[in-house]
Amino acid sequence: MSIIDDITQHDIKQTTVKRITYSSTGYFSKLVSDYLDEDEKLQPFYKHPVSLEGIKASIEARKSFNTDRELLAKSLFEQYEGIELNERQKQNIQLLTGNNTFTITTAHQPNLFTGPLYFIYKILHAIKLVDELNKTLPEYHFVPVYYMGSEDADIDELGFINLNGDKLAWNTTQTGAFGRMKIDKDLHVLIDKIKGQIGIFPYGNELISLFRKCYSIGKTIQQATLELVNDLFADYGLLVVIPDNAALKASFSPIIKKELTEQFSKKAVSATLSELNKHYKVQAAGRDINLFYLLEDKRERIELGKTGFTVEALNITWTLPDILAELENHPERFSANVILRGLFQETILPNIVFIGGGGELAYWLELKKVFEATSVPYPMLILRNSFLLVKEKIATRIDKLGFKIDNFFDTERSLVNQLVNKNSSHKLSLNNEVKQIEELYHQIKMESMKVDPTLAIHIEALEKAAVKKLIDLEKKILKAEKRKFINEQHQIAHIKEALFPKNNLQERTDNFSTIFAMEGKEWLNTIYHFSDGLKQEFSILTF
Repeated sequence: MSIIDDITQHDIKQTTVKRITYSSTGYFSKLVSDYLDEDEKLQPFYKHPVSLEGIKASIEARKSFNTDRELLAKSLFEQYEGIELNERQKQNIQLLTGNNTFTITTAHQPNLFTGPLYFIYKILHAIKLVDELNKTLPEYHFVPVYYMGSEDADIDELGFINLNGDKLAWNTTQTGAFGRMKIDKDLHVLIDKIKGQIGIFPYGNELISLFRKCYSIGKTIQQATLELVNDLFADYGLLVVIPDNAALKASFSPIIKKELTEQFSKKAVSATLSELNKHYKVQAAGRDINLFYLLEDKRERIELGKTGFTVEALNITWTLPDILAELENHPERFSANVILRGLFQETILPNIVFIGGGGELAYWLELKKVFEATSVPYPMLILRNSFLLVKEKIATRIDKLGFKIDNFFDTERSLVNQLVNKNSSHKLSLNNEVKQIEELYHQIKMESMKVDPTLAIHIEALEKAAVKKLIDLEKKILKAEKRKFINEQHQIAHIKEALFPKNNLQERTDNFSTIFAMEGKEWLNTIYHFSDGLKQEFSILTF
């Protein structure tokens, strides 16, 4: 039975949805828009189009690759030791040992308390696609996976959340892979600050209790994130994979060895970048060696030198035989960077679809030749679902101002100008006058050129100056009229900040805590219901 059958329909009936194109939002790159439009410029850089036929082709490609399914299942059971799996999760792990089961994967670092809203959206997208495919292609089984990028060391990016406009950061001096950092008293101080903001809401204290249970002192961040994500999504059958695992890395060691001996990934990426650069801004260029050396509190680049390999920050050097021996004895100490991370993921998982954000799709489009160099199947790429959440009272204010919700993707200045032009009783545009001036100077120029052709340049300069003065006057008229609409301007500014914090997409800044504290776990079901598996549209939800 799909989780959709258990959803409380009341909240869904209270929610309306409007779908718009990603390109119309103005918040997604040309590369992403072209990918969604299946632009021919990008077609050489991916394998499978986003369609049911593309899914079937991805399955066929995956069938030819020997994934160590028994190792994956064993690693998952070990990873979940001490956490109670439900029957659906147990069944999914067992299904992964069979050759007709495939994963739908999304990936993200273990941001504190899940970080931005899109962390939630991308996981629910993977779950929704799995449920759709299990119905559409019953001859196969599909399992949703969240692949945790716990080896990322960027605490400045991962160690905070935005809550109601405030940035709440974890003050820690720990270094190295973020997922390996230990929870301390300072993190519990942060939880107390979160409680101060959401404890008044119906489900606020329930969420705070969950945070305290998952993020108990002494646990690692990756363990806490595993427990939190599991609590939120276990009922959907989601499995979390933590790749910081010696056995899984040992299965990837042949490709690490290939990187160390051949530096194959840079060559493969360079060939792609030379083509992509003709049309788009490149995101991740790669390095000679696309690996880090990972110790308990350190994650440092492995560099290729004249006589061997070095980790300068740790004052370590190896010859090629020495570093291969280190790989053999300690595969867990080698960590893939952005160029090889996806290859590791697709090596250990029987995966057919990767769901990611615009930035993730951009660097995945650089990697097709990296996959080809190792004969690992390249998955279908799907842009994650995006949502704009609009409270009903804000929707009502927008309506009273004479706008539609999707108008607010425009700039605040443009919205104010539109409102003033629409509601003013005065003539504010001087477009007709500008046209008259242009026609007048054109006539003057034609007559003057009969006398002296060299006068044309002088007359054109006079025309340009006259038109500029009219345009400046129009701006002053509009500015004067705006003063009559101060209250409306304040309302527009307030709505704009609520929907687009710091002029960014809500999902890229806000944490889920406030809305979960107000709506409870049913909010997840609502997002699930309005998620689309293969459709690629931006959704505006009014609730």
